[in-house]
Amino acid sequence: MNKVIHEGRNIKRFREMMNMTQEAMAADLGDDWTQKKISLLEGKEKVEPEIIEQVAKVLKVPAEAIKNFDEEAAISVIANTFNANDTATLNAVNYGCTFNPLDKVVELYERLLASEREKNDLLQGKQQAK
Repeated sequence: MNKVIHEGRNIKRFREMMNMTQEAMAADLGDDWTQKKISLLEGKEKVEPEIIEQVAKVLKVPAEAIKNFDEEAAISVIANTFNANDTATLNAVNYGCTFNPLDKVVELYERLLASEREKNDLLQGKQQAK
């Protein structure tokens, strides 16, 4: 079963991770955009590829991140990293170590985005050197 990725919701997640308002995003996208149009965009399950490209540039994330990010899968990966036979992990849980899985997802994705930005910067530097 193929899970459908809600691209508009992913745009909203990345916008919020970047601490950007809908108004600011609309301004960065150009005169054709308004806060209301951003709100409608974030409600769409499927977004036109050219719009995803524009939004990705404004958010400074790869377009593939918007197209492919699956919050449930990311939470599942985090949840499954706890090994039931790992007593250190079990003890940590018993001592009341709590965290919000979404915070971990955001933290991991921010690291991924930083890495992607570094790669892009390096590639752009090589292209400019040619």
